Amino acid sequence: MPDWRGIWNSVYFGDSVEAWAIALIAFALTFTALPLVRRLIAARRRKWREAEHTLPVAIELTALLIARTNRLFLSVLALWFASTLLYIPSGFDRVIHFIIVIAFWFQVGLWAMAAVRYAIERRGRRAGVLPPDPAQLGSIDIIVFIAGLTIWAMALLLALDNLGVQIKPLLTGLGIGGVAVALAVQSVLGDVLASVSIALDKPFAIGDSLAVDDIQGTVEHIGVKSTRLRSISGEQIILANADVLKARVRNYGRMRERRSAFRLNVTYDTPPEKLRSIPPAVREVIESQPQTRFDRCNFLAFGDWSLQFESVYYVTVSDYKTYAQLQQSINIAILERFTALGVEIAFATHSLHTLKPAK
Repeated sequence: MPDWRGIWNSVYFGDSVEAWAIALIAFALTFTALPLVRRLIAARRRKWREAEHTLPVAIELTALLIARTNRLFLSVLALWFASTLLYIPSGFDRVIHFIIVIAFWFQVGLWAMAAVRYAIERRGRRAGVLPPDPAQLGSIDIIVFIAGLTIWAMALLLALDNLGVQIKPLLTGLGIGGVAVALAVQSVLGDVLASVSIALDKPFAIGDSLAVDDIQGTVEHIGVKSTRLRSISGEQIILANADVLKARVRNYGRMRERRSAFRLNVTYDTPPEKLRSIPPAVREVIESQPQTRFDRCNFLAFGDWSLQFESVYYVTVSDYKTYAQLQQSINIAILERFTALGVEIAFATHSLHTLKPAK
């Protein structure tokens, strides 16, 4: 019969079989219980969101952070708990300490990023703009990128400090090196700072139609370094953010209505009573079209070869295709009305006089 007491008290790698068994059971229970709790809380949080329950910020944020806990971190946490029940040699103890510190600060970084996104989402909910409108999509990406850069840099420095690395000389070296790097990549940093300006000022948004100097297109993406436009002819145009801010930008996407001005040239032999009937006729034609607002129609000038009327109206939508269709309908209706009134549209003509040579 085997001596179970002797086996139970046998020592391997500095710990008895009993201690190893207890540590293994503790690891298994912890590794099983923690992910189970995380899944239960994540499922409960999804139900709260689907039911649109309003919860206190502390409870909602705590549930979010638990749901965002990485499984690797839970494994390391279970390993740490089991290691406290054992005698660990100094060499292995340092390895475990290193793993725990790295896993902990990595998880802190994930929690901080989740908190930043939660803050942005909550602000959007309070403003009543969820899902985010196009004006905020580019800004959110830039804010999340800059926040992530700061969070992960801080997590790395704190992890090194916990591992015994002197970070003050490191920070000094990084400061001196940072000046040299900034001088070397100042154009890139200029684009990054320009992206921050775009995120804060919001001069344009994804989906807006822009004219940047002689370039015209629709905004597809606002990045940290560049803004991408889809041109009218179909190709993608990539512009540095700093160049965009330096240029004169026309944002047609923010246009509430479109102004249209056109000239009508009639012949000089048109009698005055017919000239007086042209503005009311043009006004009637324009006001008969949908999505238009008539402004004026005036006999403005005596041209070289015609009497010139200027007409102005507004299309109450910014879409160019709608404007083009309305202008076509107005032009055809004016031709029909001028024909009914007996008004002739003038066009430039030239007379050539020839003289017979003297005999």
